[in-house]
Amino acid sequence: MAKRLTLLIIAGMVLGIALGWSLNVAYAAGDPALTVWADYLKLLPDVFLKLIKMIIAPLVFATIVTGIAGMGDSAALGRIGGKALGWFVSASLISLALGLVLVNLFRPGVGVGLKAATDLGELATSQLSFRHFVLEIFPASAFEAMANNNILQILVFSIFVGVGLTAIGEKGEPIVKASEALAQLMLQITDYVMRFAPFAVFGALASVIATKGLGIVVTYGVLISEFYFGLLLLWTILLSLGAVFLRGRIFTLIRYIREPLLLTFSTASSEAGLPKLFEQLDRFGVPRRISGFILPLGYSFNLDGSMMYMSFATIFIAQAYGIHVSLGAQVLMLLTLMVSSKGIAGVPRASLVVIAATLAQFGLPVEGIALLLGIDTFLDMGRSATNVVGNAVATSVITRSEGMLQPLMAAEAEPLHAPSRTAAHGRAGLNLDPEQFEG
Repeated sequence: MAKRLTLLIIAGMVLGIALGWSLNVAYAAGDPALTVWADYLKLLPDVFLKLIKMIIAPLVFATIVTGIAGMGDSAALGRIGGKALGWFVSASLISLALGLVLVNLFRPGVGVGLKAATDLGELATSQLSFRHFVLEIFPASAFEAMANNNILQILVFSIFVGVGLTAIGEKGEPIVKASEALAQLMLQITDYVMRFAPFAVFGALASVIATKGLGIVVTYGVLISEFYFGLLLLWTILLSLGAVFLRGRIFTLIRYIREPLLLTFSTASSEAGLPKLFEQLDRFGVPRRISGFILPLGYSFNLDGSMMYMSFATIFIAQAYGIHVSLGAQVLMLLTLMVSSKGIAGVPRASLVVIAATLAQFGLPVEGIALLLGIDTFLDMGRSATNVVGNAVATSVITRSEGMLQPLMAAEAEPLHAPSRTAAHGRAGLNLDPEQFEG
């Protein structure tokens, strides 16, 4: 089923590009009929993403609660959380620094003449502040956090619930069992939703190509190609760091995450690949109580592709306006992006918001964002896929460092939705038989 779904997704990509190009050629730009076609095609990915968002809140809540309740050890929780944050900060600095190095090396913005500003619409840069970041962490209502799919707030609430269940012991056992059942239910629903993925991929690409045409890729080909070269280099760095800990199993990890990668790339949404990433890490041998804690945390703090894009795009805009940014200012800009990017939860078009706020802070023309709006979808596809790679590697490495990564043969032998992994391992605690795990 997994291989068949991958082939169907690839087929959807190819057919979507072909249909989009055909429509773009058949209709003149601005033709109302073209707009109608593009709108109907976009309905497919819009429905798919709504279904994905329907799954995320209960899935994240259930996996974190069962994971923490299963640990039964607050010291272990703190240790794993500390390792995760340490990895996230290091990976973010690498990503930001790589973006700065490459944009100064390639200088894609030199010679580009930007015209008048374009209305930035919903880029709410005023929301981007330290105050916003702190307030975004804590939910005013658990139901509101879940309704808005605010992963960071769901994470905080779920941690309180998990720790509370550990404290009350047997009295909380029914809630732990219910959470385990909810996690399994969400995975089953994920299977159903994923069958619609090839159609979503088809519609997403067809709609974009129909309205923007293949010409937009050619027009900004230098920027896009150099940015994707940077992403490829970042993938190499992240996977090489993963290989230090995982050794030969890094190739198995790459093979397992190809479906969430394709989904995320095609829909330009990191959320689209999250439920499937949970499943694939299960298969890889990562206990659900580890992935259920680290992945939601990573989706708030470990967006490696977005990090690189922010530093790359900010200097690109300065170059496009012929503005020289000194090395000292670039280092300060890197640190600013490092902090401000952690406060983007709940802000529309988050990466563009951070870039706009940074441009304003350093006196650079915010209207330069206009140059990116036309190709942001294509750039977002790459950076979203990179976010998946970064979080998959981080989760696997931290699991390996804890000595809890299951042997591959055992992981392959169990059914994908075997309740034993979530239930039995979920309550086993961290004092496990070392012979059952690598490390």
